[in-house]
Amino acid sequence: MSLYAKKSLGQNFLKSKKAIDTMVAAPGFAPGDLVLEVGPGKGALTKPLLLAGARVIAFELDERMVNHLNETLGDYVSSGQLIIVHEDILEADLSTVTAGEPYVVVANIPYYITNLIIRNFLTNEHPPRYLSLLVQKEVAQRISTQDGKESILSLSVKLYGTPRYLGTVKREYFSPQPKVDSAMIGIEGISRERIPDKSFEEAYFAVVKAAFSSKRKQAIKNLQAFAPKDFWEDILVKLGLETNVRAEDIPFETWLQIVDKYIKEVHSN
Repeated sequence: MSLYAKKSLGQNFLKSKKAIDTMVAAPGFAPGDLVLEVGPGKGALTKPLLLAGARVIAFELDERMVNHLNETLGDYVSSGQLIIVHEDILEADLSTVTAGEPYVVVANIPYYITNLIIRNFLTNEHPPRYLSLLVQKEVAQRISTQDGKESILSLSVKLYGTPRYLGTVKREYFSPQPKVDSAMIGIEGISRERIPDKSFEEAYFAVVKAAFSSKRKQAIKNLQAFAPKDFWEDILVKLGLETNVRAEDIPFETWLQIVDKYIKEVHSN
């Protein structure tokens, strides 16, 4: 039986050895370490992960692919090195699945659930130590700020980890061929160390989203829903920024300081 790609599941099978080698090597896992794979499909990434000595838990929604993996990688399943889970990763309890062990994620994920997958892992109570992902090129560029401009997406990711652009994968290296190129990103150092408490996390997202609500406007004009103009001007000047700066030109570390000062001001009143 031909295992054709299902458009409804966003399936595009990877066939670039260079990209596969990069994604497998990026997390720097040792033999015996635990790897979660999302959407293994025919196993293009799964087998190299197993050959590298990883213990793999692969989440696959397509029953055809589950059966295919059980047949082609049956020896690994029998030995316990590979566990195939016919379940949506977004509904999985990661602490239970991993038995609380440290783990990394390697995944060629469908474009349409990229943001959900990234958010699910980064904000989880038991996050991975590293995410090795294949996503749409434009998204990878935004996350890793290739053009030097921040976005809500890049600032959301950076609150939890450090993104790296690992390389472009041209559309011809997929079957079927998508309409756009893809790219590999790695997100390392994942933790909640940058987040002092839940109230900071909530304020951070509220302030950042407001600042980007109208891209053409200066950050101050977008933020006046939270506090008066002179309040924001004072913060920006103290942080060495021009008062007419746009949100995309404010670096991540400075956003942490802006939110911290905003919270202190709110609590002092």
